[in-house]
Amino acid sequence: MTDRLVEIGRIVGLYGVQGWVRLESFTEPHKKIFSYVPWLLSGSSGTAQVEKVQGRELGNGLVAKLPGYDDRDAAATLVGASIRIHRSQLPQAQHGEYYWTDLEGLEVVTLEGRSLGKVSHLFATGANDVLVVRDGSRERMIPFVPEQFVREVDLGRGTIRVDWDPDF
Repeated sequence: MTDRLVEIGRIVGLYGVQGWVRLESFTEPHKKIFSYVPWLLSGSSGTAQVEKVQGRELGNGLVAKLPGYDDRDAAATLVGASIRIHRSQLPQAQHGEYYWTDLEGLEVVTLEGRSLGKVSHLFATGANDVLVVRDGSRERMIPFVPEQFVREVDLGRGTIRVDWDPDF
């Protein structure tokens, strides 16, 4: 597996006048985003590596202070930037657990071997995660429920076997 970049969050706004920014974190728990350094920020002004990040929870959200961004105007250039890390920075998943990023792009096949397409992305519903599988212009949403719908994930082969009606 290549050491691709994984998006773990986004800078979504400003906080105060001293260069702090508001974050949207895609990690669980949300404050775990501060455990992964360095960050690679990708935005309209290019890509920058950030080694040290000051961060904290603020109400239900997160705020961060990045070195070199000491006032509101400087921090404003970061709004909209994607926060990425190298895939190798994530801990190894436990048996039976998967990072969404590792499932994206896998081919989804029925128990009978019929291809349904590739995983475009996933989203959470609260009850379970959902695989969004695309095959050309067709899109299927398959609940990621092991043993019921998802029978096997084979990262080595790049496939997910599902118990799913291809006409649904």
